[in-house]
Amino acid sequence: MEYLPAPAAPAQGHILCCQCGVPIPPNPANMCVGCLRAQVDITEGIPKQGTVHFCKQCERYLQPPGTWIQCALESRELLALCLKKIKASLSKVRLIDAGFIWTEPHSKRLKLKLTVQKEVINGAVLQQVFVVEYVVQSQMCEDCHRIEAKDFWKAVVQVRQKTVHKKTFYYLEQLILKHRLHQNTLRIKEIHDGLDFYYSSKQHAQKMVDFLQCTVPSRSKSSQRLISHDIHSNVYNYKSTFSVEIVPICKDNVVCLSPKLAQSLGNMSQICVCIRVTSTIHLIDPRTLQIAEIDGNTYWRHPFNSLFHPKQLEEFIIMDINRVHEKRKGAGAGARSNKHTLAEAWVRKTSELDTDHQYFCCTHLGHILNPGDLVLGFDLANCNLNDEFANKMNPQYIPDVVLIKKSYDRSKRQRRRNWKLKELERDREATDTDDERQYQDFLEDLEEDETIRKNVNIYRNADIPVESDTDDDGAPRISLAEMLEDLHISQDATGGEGAEMLT
Repeated sequence: MEYLPAPAAPAQGHILCCQCGVPIPPNPANMCVGCLRAQVDITEGIPKQGTVHFCKQCERYLQPPGTWIQCALESRELLALCLKKIKASLSKVRLIDAGFIWTEPHSKRLKLKLTVQKEVINGAVLQQVFVVEYVVQSQMCEDCHRIEAKDFWKAVVQVRQKTVHKKTFYYLEQLILKHRLHQNTLRIKEIHDGLDFYYSSKQHAQKMVDFLQCTVPSRSKSSQRLISHDIHSNVYNYKSTFSVEIVPICKDNVVCLSPKLAQSLGNMSQICVCIRVTSTIHLIDPRTLQIAEIDGNTYWRHPFNSLFHPKQLEEFIIMDINRVHEKRKGAGAGARSNKHTLAEAWVRKTSELDTDHQYFCCTHLGHILNPGDLVLGFDLANCNLNDEFANKMNPQYIPDVVLIKKSYDRSKRQRRRNWKLKELERDREATDTDDERQYQDFLEDLEEDETIRKNVNIYRNADIPVESDTDDDGAPRISLAEMLEDLHISQDATGGEGAEMLT
């Protein structure tokens, strides 16, 4: 019996190309790919060259009709901008893939490799790859043009404070950095009694003024100056100026309130200490621990000044201190501070240790002072108070000494300070030798006041190691939990979101 092999499966039929006669698998067009591409060009009508405008000064690309956007080389944003220029031509085909072909960064050329599909003869789908080349032409944007013409700002916010110490400005600087209010500024200029913020639009300047009024006790006024007027279109071009004046009171100032204002605050003593300046002025009566807050409107209705200059602080030593646990409230007295402790102290100036002259005073620092501690304060007994309200006070209500804060070793505090703050980039006219001392005072205030510290971004300084607390002298310090990591994000020349390069 003979076995015959199974019949082989029939091979797929081939046809001849109707143009060149080459055997090909059947397709709706009955043509090979070469002849089909020769007969039909699906990229017809799509421009193979284009132009992109680039501003050298601000490194932005023009997105028609008048928007300038920031794009890195080989980025998705730049790819979208280039595709928008040929969007109308691509409506007749199906875009499958798009990407950049690498070119030299200084060649002023951008090349896009596009893959498109289109249905052609008898339903056959043809796919084709082609390159579109863009020439990068330089064009100055309107913002940079105004800068070059020295007419670049449309509005300026002039922030002033008529005081010697800059603690309020250092605090305001950190708030601006935290809320990123400096991003729209064209320029920040520092002068001897304030800062000037320049903007390209009045709306950005108004936003800064509103922020300042909500952040620090201040008052503002505005004015504008006519620059040009187009009589045909009736368009006016103005430059606006906003003047913001911050109250001339800083932290650790001793102030003398008017009798009317002291009575309205719950019969406080007229001699008070400013413990903090945020959106309001926080005052404390060192004789009763009574506290009060004064906003900007109240201050300008009942203005008062600081009695002493910060350089007039004198160093005292605590000879004896007695904490007062109960203090009888007066009629109509307001709230008292829970963070301070009332104490009666005998102090002596460190410059008068060879004498027996001592001073008696009441202080709100009873929770941190002990006999033998050094403390900074103001001597009211041996000074001439050139103040309208203080000169009219009964001398028995004026204390001999007002203690402000405990004194620590400043050099040791600077050496162990393992945190830092960021600063605004600004133009400085002249650097004062006293600025560094005032800045160190502000840093010490941050360490001592947790309330202010919550509104400030504090960054970890990795260059300074964390010291042990074995030699701690009791100076306030900021915990690591309150510090942020200072991130440095670096990108290459093609941009962080760059598309893959095609070769």
